[in-house]
Parts: sequence; structure tokens; C-alpha cells
Amino acid sequence: MQYEPRHCTHCGTPLALITVAEDGGDKQRLRCPACGWTHWNNPTPVLAAIVEVNGQVLLARNAAWPGKMFALITGFMEAGESPQEGIAREVKEETNLDVTATTLVGAYEFMRMNQVIIAYHVVAQGEVKLSPELVDYRMYDLADLKCWPAGTGYALADWLRTRGHEPVFFTAEENAERRRGLDLPPKD
Repeated sequence: MQYEPRHCTHCGTPLALITVAEDGGDKQRLRCPACGWTHWNNPTPVLAAIVEVNGQVLLARNAAWPGKMFALITGFMEAGESPQEGIAREVKEETNLDVTATTLVGAYEFMRMNQVIIAYHVVAQGEVKLSPELVDYRMYDLADLKCWPAGTGYALADWLRTRGHEPVFFTAEENAERRRGLDLPPKD
């Protein structure tokens, strides 16, 4: 689900789809007909961590996800922090682990959510204590990891290649099974 503003953040007027000439030509965007404010709808940067602890990779399950779905630790950057500081903070907040080393893996599209994922490999230590937004975690040997066909799954695949492992992806059926229930509306 994507959220789009309905009212101007400056004057409160309802936004409208208005076409204006921009550097690349005419472009229709949500704009304020009263003051001209534009909703650019730029992608949001999201940080992701391939968390390595004692040679194994931690994958976690968000409380809102189906029981078979585990993935990387992710979170949004906050104002005033670098991506490296942000991913160390997210890993600490979500797992209680302390990051001791950080290496950029790459940047990945996640168009479905209008996000750009900045993925890191982090080495961490400590005792895992999950935040309330996570309900479970698993530790995997590199040879046992399976990748998923989405932004963070591609990051994991790229990282595995740097470690001499040819990544194995979930089949379409396996991926559908691990995602089963993800798109259902929330229960009241």
C-alpha cells in the first residue's frame, strides 16, 4: 500500500493532478493549485543489513509477515545520520546486536514500495533480543541461504557471490508459499 498526500503540506488546499513543463518535458504530478507546491513522489531510502554473527547470517520475521517469511533487517534512515550509522542503529534496535564492521553491498530498486534499498553486510556481536516488531529469527550457514526475487533478496545474492557461493533462489512456488498471506488485509 502506498500513501499519497491529499492536501498541500504548505497551505492545506486539496492537491490535483496538474501538468507542468519540467526539465524533461511536460510532467503530471500532484500539485497545489493555490500555492504551486509539488509532491515529487521521490523514492524513500531504506537501509538493509545482511547481519553476520559468528560466520552465520541472521534472517528475521516481521510480526506482520506469514510464518515462513524471513528476510534481512531493514529500516528507514533518520535525519542527521549517515547510512552506515543508520544501519548500525537499526540492527541494534531490532536485534540488540552491536555492529563491529560495515561494508556496502549495493543499491537496489524496490519499485512496488517506491523505495531504494541501500544494502550493507554487517558483522555483529552480542545476544539477540528482538524488538516488538520482530517475532522470530533464524541463523543460517551461507550454504543454506536461499534468496528471494526482490530487492533485499538480490542484495543477499550479490553478497553471497562475493563469498564464493553461487546463490540459490526460491522457486516461484516456494516464494509464493513463503509469502502466502502477506497481501491479506490486516485483522481487526
